[in-house]
Amino acid sequence: MRVDGNIGGAIDGTGGGDLADIAEQVGAAERVGYDGVWTTEVSRDPFLPLLLAADRSRTLTLGTAIAVAFARNPMTVAMVANDLQSFSSGRFVLGLGSQIKAHIQRRFSMPWSEPAARMREFVLALQAIWASWQGGTRLDFHGEFYQHTLMTPMFSPPPNPWGPPPVLLAAVGPQMTRVAAELADGMLVHGFTTERYLREITLPLIHDGLRTSGRGRDRFSICYPGLVATGDTDADLEIAVTAVREQLAFYGATPAYRPVLDVHGWGDLHTDLHQLSGRGDWATMADLIDDTMLHTFAVIGHADSVGAEIHRRFGDIVDRYTLYTPYPLREQTRLRIVTSLHQASATPGQPGPAGASSPGGVSRLHIQEA
Repeated sequence: MRVDGNIGGAIDGTGGGDLADIAEQVGAAERVGYDGVWTTEVSRDPFLPLLLAADRSRTLTLGTAIAVAFARNPMTVAMVANDLQSFSSGRFVLGLGSQIKAHIQRRFSMPWSEPAARMREFVLALQAIWASWQGGTRLDFHGEFYQHTLMTPMFSPPPNPWGPPPVLLAAVGPQMTRVAAELADGMLVHGFTTERYLREITLPLIHDGLRTSGRGRDRFSICYPGLVATGDTDADLEIAVTAVREQLAFYGATPAYRPVLDVHGWGDLHTDLHQLSGRGDWATMADLIDDTMLHTFAVIGHADSVGAEIHRRFGDIVDRYTLYTPYPLREQTRLRIVTSLHQASATPGQPGPAGASSPGGVSRLHIQEA
């Protein structure tokens, strides 16, 4: 089992952070026992922190979770990903997401249309660009959204001795999930996902896509950022539970995530949350997240015990588990969680196939932090 953390922002959050703190964050990740670190694209560039991290560590896996694909084009992403793969000696993982229409058009001033079809073409274009650099073949990619037909020797990097990096796609709905399973090396599941939704909706789609691509499950990595409410004391746990309720209320108000609620018969809650969010009534929204919903979406408990529950729920279906904690978490607490999960995964009779692996040298159950 490999365990990851996040850098580029506050160690417990996704809000973005000072690049000057990267060295300390990498050091903290190694002290806790993480095997990799991840960056998000919230208020900071997702790639720059990983360059610094690659220089500070020679062992950590480095990935974006996620970089916004449609804020860029395949050539620019191919170039920076190739450089990070080379500089890190093959330890880079490119995690891509589509974002939503409003952000792509109004924040990034980029075109938006048919996100699943566009992402499919984006990944195919990446693969064509990397193939031209690796094999020296003529670049001749023609798509509906992207065309890449010019690559002269002056602008072509030499073949990467580590090959192209693995590509993971963030997906929620069925169309993007199929794209991930058919073309990518793995999938980044959204945090507003339950074990039941994963088993009943997501996994069948992934298996269908893998059959289409002619690959087995061992060639595909499922990465899940599971919400966890934990702490060393009852007071810490109460603070964590409140933060997780607020996070669930925020996600539950988003129309794109209603299908997850529908699976559990909670679809009407989305309507109430959406209306309250329009009025900015965040406190009332959090009050609507009852204990049943809280425990369905999140693992709740003290640091020494949550590892066993994480493994019970996800040990046989998730390759990489993101420790999603939207509240401050002490380094020693993180260490205790990692230890408890290692102990659970080593217990005979627990879920999870032994010795299986996934793209990028990742073991079957793998946790990280967001």
